[in-house]
Amino acid sequence: MSALARVVRAGVGRRRVQTVVIGLVVMIAVTSAVLGGSLMVASRGPFDRAFSQQQGAHLTAQFDAGAVTEAQLAASADAAGVAGSAGPFPNAELNVTSRTGDPVPPLTVVGRADPGGEVDRVEVVDGRWATGPGEIVLATGEHLRLPKQVLGQRWTVSDAPGSPAVTVVGLARSASQTADAWTTPAQLAAWTGPDGPRAYQMLYRFTEAGTAAQVQAGRTAVQASVPAAAFDSAVSWLDVRREATGETVLLVPFLIAFGMLGVVMAVLIIGNVIAGAVSTATRRIGILKALGFTPAQVVRAYVGQALIPATVGAALGVVAGNLLTVPILAQTNQIYGTDDNGVAFWVNAVVAGGALALVAVTALAAAARAGRLRSVDALAVGRTPRPGRGRWAARLTSRLPISRPVTLGLAHPFARPVRAVSIVAAIAFGAAAVTFAVGLGTSLNRIQEVEDIADVQVGQPHRAPQGGPPPPPGQPPRPGQPEPFGDPAAIERVIAGQPGTDGYLGMARSEVTAGGITGELDAVAVTGPDAARYYRMVSGTWLTGPAQIVVSTPFLTAAGKQVGDRIVLTDKGVDIPVTIVGEAFNLDDDGMQVVTDVATLRVAEPELTPSIYYVTVASGTDARAYATALTAALEPLGALADGLNHEPDEMIIIINALTGLLSLLLMVVAGLGVLNTVVLETRERVHDLGVHKALGMTPRQTTAMVIASVVVTGLVGGVVGAAVGVLLQRTVITEMASSVGFRLPDAVLDVYGSVDLLLFGLGGLVVAVVGALLPAGWAAKTRVAVALRTE
Repeated sequence: MSALARVVRAGVGRRRVQTVVIGLVVMIAVTSAVLGGSLMVASRGPFDRAFSQQQGAHLTAQFDAGAVTEAQLAASADAAGVAGSAGPFPNAELNVTSRTGDPVPPLTVVGRADPGGEVDRVEVVDGRWATGPGEIVLATGEHLRLPKQVLGQRWTVSDAPGSPAVTVVGLARSASQTADAWTTPAQLAAWTGPDGPRAYQMLYRFTEAGTAAQVQAGRTAVQASVPAAAFDSAVSWLDVRREATGETVLLVPFLIAFGMLGVVMAVLIIGNVIAGAVSTATRRIGILKALGFTPAQVVRAYVGQALIPATVGAALGVVAGNLLTVPILAQTNQIYGTDDNGVAFWVNAVVAGGALALVAVTALAAAARAGRLRSVDALAVGRTPRPGRGRWAARLTSRLPISRPVTLGLAHPFARPVRAVSIVAAIAFGAAAVTFAVGLGTSLNRIQEVEDIADVQVGQPHRAPQGGPPPPPGQPPRPGQPEPFGDPAAIERVIAGQPGTDGYLGMARSEVTAGGITGELDAVAVTGPDAARYYRMVSGTWLTGPAQIVVSTPFLTAAGKQVGDRIVLTDKGVDIPVTIVGEAFNLDDDGMQVVTDVATLRVAEPELTPSIYYVTVASGTDARAYATALTAALEPLGALADGLNHEPDEMIIIINALTGLLSLLLMVVAGLGVLNTVVLETRERVHDLGVHKALGMTPRQTTAMVIASVVVTGLVGGVVGAAVGVLLQRTVITEMASSVGFRLPDAVLDVYGSVDLLLFGLGGLVVAVVGALLPAGWAAKTRVAVALRTE
């Protein structure tokens, strides 16, 4: 073994604390980087990958079964530009009641013999495909909000003759979102009565479908290949893609923020550890140079001492990162519809290689100082700071009315200002991580609350349409809006008089156009004394009368308007001038929904009445029991009440889990940095420690002095970290919203109270004290004779 190798091995063995700290810091940094990098890869084009894996349909078309034959539809696969097709599949919209008796939103049920095929290969994620009578497969996704343990439950098809029971035998995912449920064609025919299903579904893939114009060209060719009255409606994959990818982009700014925190903290801690190792080994460096070591050999020795534990830490970090990533990827697969099974090899290689390169560069910068030292200087310089450094702080703290050991500890950071600044930065990043994580989680939960303010909805029992005009071209194949109430005043009297009612909102829906915006927009006409409580305002005011509207950021952006401007709505050919009085945080219809008073649209639709009511129950009221009682009261009026599902969104669950995990990792890194710094400080001052003990300092006073040495850095780091965390939370949550075109209300952004900020600031002190406990115990146990012999 060469002399250089022996020096490296001896350095790793002698400096066990620094060795362990480097290994753990690198391990945690690599773990978080593998986790974040894998999720960023999973978040990159997830819909496109799932769509490609399942050979998704570029066009989902609905046809009138009475105007076209199955043979004619099969022949439409030969239309110009069609690369593949599937179908025709019979389909119908049915009402189903769950096991608990709660009505499920109307389901688009498709009769399909198997999940495979040339187009839209439906993935069965749990259970099996429906193969016999009385069996159904439900689609996963936000439309149904399926209850837990739904597999195997027996539901009721309330629209079918005799309301037969049906067993949920499987859960499946369609990237094209072609159905809410699937069953066998024979079973669907039995459920729809003697006349059978009134619609067919065809799925098409085109040779070119990257733009709306290309999809429209394919649609025109398909429509021309069938009888003129046969084509009802179609949905482009681009519309499905736009809706599906909205929430996936939320992870990216979040992961970038945490990734940057992790990298910066790793650089600070590793740099501090290596610099500390060099400073405590000044005399040893002089001895090595006196023995003939060249500056390059000294540099290589200290770089090697850093790379050995870093390599071990990187390997362990890759393993830990993979283990943590697998269950989280399972959750993202449910959201994205992908089948990612693990971490890509290149992610492991890039993260591990990058971490080792970072360690090498950081260690090289610190060790270069050691290489430049002359032997005489290194041998002559002790480890104690130069005389005079920090004495002003010692004189100042000595005037404080507290014990002398504590004042000595409070003055210690000022003797090593550069090291003190580095540890302040490490604690600040840890405190920032916790502040950011708590704030982000609270903001996301408040966003969820904005969508889940109501507890109960009131509507009419849905019945499948028995004819009538087809849905407008381009609309999703899910016909049948809730029917308006015949006597809304009676409905409101019952709701207002029901015990436990805290507020309610009535909604009537229509479609309008707006000047400067292409296409029809969803218009919601509201009524009720508590309508304002169901929306969160970003700017402006709520509605105070007719001829006013409240819209969201995407609407204002598309129209080129701002709050206070006038705009003309057109409803049923009637122009209605209105004023934009407010901007609300409203995610419905991708933020393009128009909210107005019902009196505004009655200018064009005099008979417009609410079709649904949302009710908020009083605090302490059981929503399910309230809904049951309200249904009994509304039954004579032909209405029913149903409790709303308030389970948190899967994306929010994932982000909350990640914030907790990554914050814990960063706090551990901050604690390791404090531990290493206090160990260095204690060892450098071991002779002074012996003098203090010889003069009568007790072990308890020694412990207090060491812990007091991190109080200033802990407090400063906590205060700075809390401020940075608040800024980071506002920046990231704002970026997450702006990435999908929204601005957020103050209630979502301003989530910190004065007590919260105080606790976050004191959190830095807690981290510092915890990190100092181990070296404080070592200092308290050090014998006087041993300390005095050390220099």
